[in-house]
Amino acid sequence: MLRRVLSILPLCLALNAPAESRLSFTNDVMPHLAKAGCSAGSCHAKPEGQSNFKLSVFGYDPRNDFHEIVEDNRGRRVFPAAPEQSLLLLKATGAVPHEGGARITKDSEAYKVVLEWMKQGMPFSAEQDPKLASVSLEPREKLYKKGSTQALKVTATYSDGSKRDVTKLAEYLSQDKEMATVDEFGVITAGTLTGEGVIVMRYMGMVDVARVTVPADKVMGDEVYAKLPVHNDIDKHVYARLQKLGLQPSSECSDSEFLRRASLDAIGVLPSPELTRAFLASQAPDKREKVIDELLEHPNYADHWAIKWGDLIRPNPSRVGVKPVLLIDRWLRDSFRVNKPYDQMVRELLTASGSTHENGPVAMWRDKREPVDASGFVSQIFLGVRMDCAKCHHHPSEKWTQEDYYQFAAFFAQMKRKGQGISAPISGEPEYWWPGDKGEITHPITDAVMVPKAPDGPVMPYVQGQDPRAALADWMRSSSNPFFAKAIVNRIWAEFFGRGIVDPVDDMRVSNPPTNEPLLNWLAQDFESSGFDLKHLMRTIMRSRTYQLSSDPNDSNVTDNKNFSRSYKRRLSAEVLADAVNDLVQSTDEFAGLPSGSRASQTWNHKLDSDFLDAFGRPNASQECPCERDKKSSVVQALHLMNSQSLQDKLGRETGRVSNLHRGDKSPPVIVRELYLAAYNRTPTTTEMKRALRYFATPGITRPMAVEDLMWSLINSAEFVFNH
Repeated sequence: MLRRVLSILPLCLALNAPAESRLSFTNDVMPHLAKAGCSAGSCHAKPEGQSNFKLSVFGYDPRNDFHEIVEDNRGRRVFPAAPEQSLLLLKATGAVPHEGGARITKDSEAYKVVLEWMKQGMPFSAEQDPKLASVSLEPREKLYKKGSTQALKVTATYSDGSKRDVTKLAEYLSQDKEMATVDEFGVITAGTLTGEGVIVMRYMGMVDVARVTVPADKVMGDEVYAKLPVHNDIDKHVYARLQKLGLQPSSECSDSEFLRRASLDAIGVLPSPELTRAFLASQAPDKREKVIDELLEHPNYADHWAIKWGDLIRPNPSRVGVKPVLLIDRWLRDSFRVNKPYDQMVRELLTASGSTHENGPVAMWRDKREPVDASGFVSQIFLGVRMDCAKCHHHPSEKWTQEDYYQFAAFFAQMKRKGQGISAPISGEPEYWWPGDKGEITHPITDAVMVPKAPDGPVMPYVQGQDPRAALADWMRSSSNPFFAKAIVNRIWAEFFGRGIVDPVDDMRVSNPPTNEPLLNWLAQDFESSGFDLKHLMRTIMRSRTYQLSSDPNDSNVTDNKNFSRSYKRRLSAEVLADAVNDLVQSTDEFAGLPSGSRASQTWNHKLDSDFLDAFGRPNASQECPCERDKKSSVVQALHLMNSQSLQDKLGRETGRVSNLHRGDKSPPVIVRELYLAAYNRTPTTTEMKRALRYFATPGITRPMAVEDLMWSLINSAEFVFNH
């Protein structure tokens, strides 16, 4: 009773405190607790809390944090009558045992603020208190000499227009420690490498970034870049970026490199020796443009890109049934075959209704059955925004909140379904989906009913008789959408260059900025102007000088791996490599559920048995899409190619390329050239020819053995397994 009476006295005194000196839990106390690490995921913001004391991650729920500190366990953590004796301060200063150790000192600003707040009666926030509106970081972008330092400044702006310097209270993180480091006070130290780093600043759930650009020691003059060939605006934006960094692009790739690269990237097919000969022999100045147009009309174009999109949206057949998966795969292939505008493809997916046994896109909804699951999936695939963190708490490195997540989920809350929800292993019964007129989703903490709203988009209340998903699709394709076009051009760019302008491709956020923002903006605008034409986008990319650069580095760009100053070598995907091996040896694979002789690019689910595809990164069929493939090489892959009995059988086939070559009357030099043209789309170098002919002449090595061993060696080389 005495404690309660004493606790009232400071509160009464606080009522008479001048407004300008009144402290609030939200604006004044929480920033200090966050800076001290109390609300970090490794401390009291663990899912289970720490020592029966739980705070929200990064202070995303100040109301609950206030309850935990002031009201929980009968208010034992604070002692307003004698604030210095409050458990909150005693533990934070290490005066009593604390597993986290001393987090602040008695002479610190944090201690003084918390103490004064207690003396004022521990107010949460007055009605008239300003709300945090934004934070800004200075300098946002600057050129740094190697090893130089720079102190950052963080300014918080509030709803009443007031500003505060919160540099000491913000948290800092370097995204590229080899480029620059940053200490807890916001002091940057530039690294010793040429390139660009990003410093992320976080303050009370808001994020901003600073770019640290470290140019090369030797900066080339304007005349160097003025002389570079420009095929389209892609090159202009890339050159501008390279000039800023002091990087010089590599030279143009050879015709054989270009043909192999473009064919494998655009249609997933290894060029035939006949096509290679004709292309290399041609003297036409526009032969590269012509072959690009021919590739984009190739029959394998649709199969190649359907595989990539199948990784993103194809459900597990054990979850939704075989027939729905087959139907959505056919829908994908048909869409790419007719070059359906991308915005139309997305609209058909988002607004799909009907039977899962009749309409392929409905399978997506059968898989992402609940609005909260659809929310994270749709934002990641079609907007390039990962919001899954905000499902449970404020996103740790972005502005997205739980309200953002569940407002987006509200677009899918009125979907109705009827029929068997979980499929039998073979096909099961159909399930029917359609938009209803009723349905809502509530905030998991406040229980407030959410109104549909897309990330950084307008509020779109339910309209009687209108499918909310249709309103979402209309907003997506509008020019006011900040994500839609950028997300797809970035994803397609990554397929041709090995990494996105934003990387990972589906993680667009302030704290993960594009390496070349003007380039990304131009690509998105050009794509929209084309009517969301995917072939136009691919043609534009492949025609650029940037795409046609060599993979061989020069002295200035040898360490560059994200500014596209050269072509980056990429391992072929599982299906492309499997088909390339078969095209080279002139053989085929057999897949269950497909006609004999089908290509790997025609496989329609990840459960079709293939040790080769599994070894080279085909997604696990039980994974939740989107299935991101591991593009790195591995020992398993090398061992598989070297020891595969299937490959040995193909090499020894009676009707294969090996047999056709060693049975004919072609001389060893001609055979060697044929194999190099078929595998690498180039003729062998003088050294390679001498080595191969020496092997042909080795005592005990027969002609069939020499041809087979040479082909085996070419398949097991990095030049064959990688596109470059």
